[in-house]
This record gives sequence, C-alpha cells and structure tokens, in this order.
Amino acid sequence: MSDSKKRGNKLRELENYSESSSYRKIKCEYFTVEGFSRAPVMTFWRIPEYKLGFDLGWQPWEFMGTPRWFLSHAHMDHVLALPAYIARRRMMQMEPPTIYVPEQKVGDIRQFLGAFCRLEQSVLPCEIIGVRPGDEIDLSRELVVSVHKTYHTVPSIGYIVWERRKKLKPEYLELSGPEIRDLSVSGVEVSYEVRFPRIAFLGDSSPRGLDENPDMYKADVLIAEMTHVSTQKNEPRQTPGHMRVEDYVERKDKFQNKKIIASHFSVRYAQRDVENCVKQKLPDMLGGRLVLV
Repeated sequence: MSDSKKRGNKLRELENYSESSSYRKIKCEYFTVEGFSRAPVMTFWRIPEYKLGFDLGWQPWEFMGTPRWFLSHAHMDHVLALPAYIARRRMMQMEPPTIYVPEQKVGDIRQFLGAFCRLEQSVLPCEIIGVRPGDEIDLSRELVVSVHKTYHTVPSIGYIVWERRKKLKPEYLELSGPEIRDLSVSGVEVSYEVRFPRIAFLGDSSPRGLDENPDMYKADVLIAEMTHVSTQKNEPRQTPGHMRVEDYVERKDKFQNKKIIASHFSVRYAQRDVENCVKQKLPDMLGGRLVLV
C-alpha cells in the first residue's frame, strides 16, 4: 500500500473517532461505563450513576450534566474539551463543575482556561482542585475517590472509586436496637467502615502504575490503556509511559476484576487488527472479562 493511501486511511479513521456518537456504553454490575479512548486523539469516560467522569479529551453533549471530572494528566487528548464543557454548562445556566487535576498542573490548567476566556471575552466558571497521590475525595456518604501515583511522561495520577458501608462491630451484634442507639449517643463507635473498590481508572501509565497500586487489580471494573499491540519489526518505536498487550499477558493472573476495559490504542492500528492481535496473545480474553474499546 502506498504512503498516500495509508495516510488517507488514517485520516478517515480519525474522522470516525471525532464523532460524538462513537463512544461506547458498557453495562457493568453496579453502573455503566460510557466513553472512548484513542491515542493521541481523545480520551473521555464517565459513570453516569456516580455523576463523575475521567478525562475530557472530548465532550459529547450528553456528558454535560456530569458535574465532577477527574483528570489523569494534561496531555491534549485528555483535556482538550475542558473549555467547551465548562462553557456549555455556563450557557445552560448549570452549576459550575468541579475539576480534579494533578496538583503540579493546577496553574497550567488555569492558564489554559484563561486563554479561552480572553479569546471569548467571557468567563469559564469552575472549581479547579489539585490532588496528589494519597488524597481522598468524599463524594457522598457512600462514595469516596482515592488518588494514586501513575507513571507517564508528564505528572500523572489514577483514581479508584470506592463504595463504603458501615457495619456493626461483632461485639455489639447481640444487642438490641435501643441498646446500640444508646451506646452510639454516648459516643461509643459501634460500627466500622467496609470499602469495595468499584472502579479503577489508570489513565496513561506504564505497567508500574498498576503494579504499585494493587487495589486497581481488585476493582470491579478497571479502565486501563493498551497503547501498543503489535511487535512487528517495522513498527515505530514504542513510546514510554504506556502499556503493551504483552504487559497484560505477563500479569494475566493478577487481574481479579470482573471487567477490564482496555483502550487508548495507537491510531497506527485499525480496530480489526487490534482485536486480532489481542485475541492471538490472549485467546480467552482474560476469561471473557477483557473488553476492547
């Protein structure tokens, strides 16, 4: 195939990726994962039931109602739609959204949004909150988000969304309701917290980002990247800070997730080639849990 024909094919694929209707909806046990990712075009995911999203490389109109977004890093394909998203919410007279970003990039994100404010001679109302590995963000009584270090070519972080519940301590199981109430009123802590990792978002990272955050392997759903799938001799050099299909093969026994969503494939691959290559190296698709987006 000639170089010009190859370029034409890639351009047609990119046009398809840019359609807002191209995002996937993946039904999971407790929630729905909606989004799409392709390097270096766009990455955007949301969990409508939890009213939160991860990265904003594109923003379908339907996603505008999601009020909280957690950004993994500041590469263009992960933040490009941020000004449009904020502006659309302002236009529709919605509350300013909350955007969580790596703390090293708070100033840069504000400058990025400030440039659009100057261009439009308007404002982009939002709350930018810098976070670091080890931080926790309370979303509600039932949900909390933890922040985790990942390894990319720029400062990057991943997130785990936990569901938390209160359980009565064993020593109080035989007490009556009024007795438990009286103890609680007197200041005695009668319950303890139990957490369930519901969804983990790796963002762009080398496999070290998974290995150093083992709870990501335990989340009900893991959204991770698989930028490189081919090892052909004539393939361009693989970029650092990303994962290969071989990384999944090497770690196949570590994944305890009910569903693993792999995405962020390089645009040098056609989707059918991605599927063929992954199925060749992981014939059982991690026990049928691996979803390629």
